[in-house]
Amino acid sequence: MSIDEQINEYIATQPEPKRSDMKELHRIILNVMPKCRLWFLDGKDDSGKIVSNPNIGYGTQTIKNANGKTREFYQIGISANTTGISVYILGIEDRKYLSQAYGKDLGKAKITGYCIKFKGLSDIRIETLKAAIQHGIDQTTI
Repeated sequence: MSIDEQINEYIATQPEPKRSDMKELHRIILNVMPKCRLWFLDGKDDSGKIVSNPNIGYGTQTIKNANGKTREFYQIGISANTTGISVYILGIEDRKYLSQAYGKDLGKAKITGYCIKFKGLSDIRIETLKAAIQHGIDQTTI
């Protein structure tokens, strides 16, 4: 199955209104990053054990693991969670930056170091989310 098929299947398995919000968020990110590499991680480790929620990734960057090894990984990610949707903006060094720069204007969302969680797109300001995503892209462009 292609990555596009995996992404479409993952989104299709979400209950409404999360499904529609995930489709729209996928479209929004592809508009911001039109030529990006797409990723789909099923949330399982090499042994097949579930270690995280499945997630869709956009773009590419080189990250360094705790053991010092480097590998390719995505810049922006999205995932359905039990209460809504998470957007991951990876590669930002300052763990307080997202909250300080976008927290007041974003709307009803919880922001941690590199993750923005919200119940649905209607709870947040899309333009502010796009600005946060663009900042993440700018920080990690190779």
